[in-house]
Amino acid sequence: MKERSLFKNFTKASKKKKTDDPVQQESANNSQPHQLYTDLQQNEQQLRSIYANCSDIVYRTFFIEGQTKAILIYIDGLADSGGIESNVISPLMQEAEGKAYEIGQLAERKISASQAKPFTTFQECVEYLSNGLPILLRDHEATGLAFGLNKWEKRSIEEPVAESGIRGSREGFTETLRTNTSLIRRIVKSPMLKTEQMKIGGYTQTNVIIAYIEGLVDKTLVEEVRNRLGRIRIDGILESGYIEELIEDMPYSPFPQLLSTERPDVTCANLLEGRVAILVEGTPFVLIAPITLFSLMQSAEDYYQRFWVSTAMRWLRYMFTLISMLLPSLYVAILTFHHEMVPGSLLISMAVSREAVPFPALVEALIMEVTFEALREAGVRLPKQVGSAVSIVGALVIGQAAVQAGLVSAPMVIVVAITGISSFMIPRYIAGIAIRLLRFPLIFLAGSLGLLGIMMGIIAIVLHLSSLRSFGVPYLSAIATPKMKELKDVLIRAPWWMMNTRPRLTGDYNEYRQAPNQKPRPEQGGEA
Repeated sequence: MKERSLFKNFTKASKKKKTDDPVQQESANNSQPHQLYTDLQQNEQQLRSIYANCSDIVYRTFFIEGQTKAILIYIDGLADSGGIESNVISPLMQEAEGKAYEIGQLAERKISASQAKPFTTFQECVEYLSNGLPILLRDHEATGLAFGLNKWEKRSIEEPVAESGIRGSREGFTETLRTNTSLIRRIVKSPMLKTEQMKIGGYTQTNVIIAYIEGLVDKTLVEEVRNRLGRIRIDGILESGYIEELIEDMPYSPFPQLLSTERPDVTCANLLEGRVAILVEGTPFVLIAPITLFSLMQSAEDYYQRFWVSTAMRWLRYMFTLISMLLPSLYVAILTFHHEMVPGSLLISMAVSREAVPFPALVEALIMEVTFEALREAGVRLPKQVGSAVSIVGALVIGQAAVQAGLVSAPMVIVVAITGISSFMIPRYIAGIAIRLLRFPLIFLAGSLGLLGIMMGIIAIVLHLSSLRSFGVPYLSAIATPKMKELKDVLIRAPWWMMNTRPRLTGDYNEYRQAPNQKPRPEQGGEA
């Protein structure tokens, strides 16, 4: 009871110190530098008090070299029990051949684990245990050792489902932070690649890494990322989406201000352009900052295909993005207010198909759009084997039944189908959601004000995009200053031998990415 009350006392002290920040009280508790005792029994009782009612904590008591009592503590499922037995316990239990070693010398002379970190406080002890490291405490010493023998079940590296492609890397990030940093390090082998680590979340103590390439990134950008992450006060971080919402510039905007990706090649490409990557433990999605609107319209495959093909695909994306956002509202506006814009024969055909429909075009469009979105969401949430069949068959069956029942017209079904297919052309899922959300207010404006309402909606969207920023970088900065070197990777995808410079993001930067005159010529032959 004495040890439990002692632990409660220093947790109460931390609460008083941080009364204005209650969600961080657990983090504050752990930050108390309460020193280890020299008595092993007191240390064990203190840790048993801290980890009371924790059935996964293993306490292994033994004698070092047959002389000094010690205890090894680890969390079952997070530590390598086989490695602990062979690399720590077995060497330490061998009889001493001479003078007994101190605990600091044990790591050098007796223990074969790859890492042995000394610690002197209970806060460090709890931190190491929580990260899966087994800890060793010895009688008559106020210093412990933590060994790099953490091991847990993890998912293998697989192809990203949301960012699959025909050409390019098939590797994707996993939920393990060190696996993700190794995937980046395998591509960018330079020591200029920096990975700064911090912990966020009072209870989860989630590891977060800021990755950037020194010499390419603006130092003020890195400092801004550090400051925004350092301001976060929350009890836990379970996914990178938490951090995205807590550090973006305009939280009420439907447009994403950070790029999320599962692909190491996309992450490294952005690092080489002077951006910053934020990796979060427990999620395969890495955040990239800063971005522009056109970053969301670019696919990794654009840079692996022939530049003519990539440019054509990029223009197709731009065109179908506009179709996805504007086609239903244009249909509603024309049928409601602007019949003269439709050729006579087509207008008669549309009027015949709508003859039995009891609803105005606005209500008809809303019914079909909501139904289509519900089917799409159902297809995503259902198991993979069933989801695609339900979404496709459901759309066909419901659409056909609705037309035969006279609830909607056949042209409306065609318009909604084209709109849905167009939205799949957007390479970033979160950008597609923003476009789908904006479609509904545009439909309302079209049903009430016609083309004038659509123009008002477009002007409002453009004004919003013009005011939007991602870590201080204007969202439309790529086209705000019409410079050819800034447009060569926006409206078109220029060939690699023309992309000598990096995109200008913030302040000072390393402008040139390759030597000039890289265009291949037959007369050059094999000359260097």
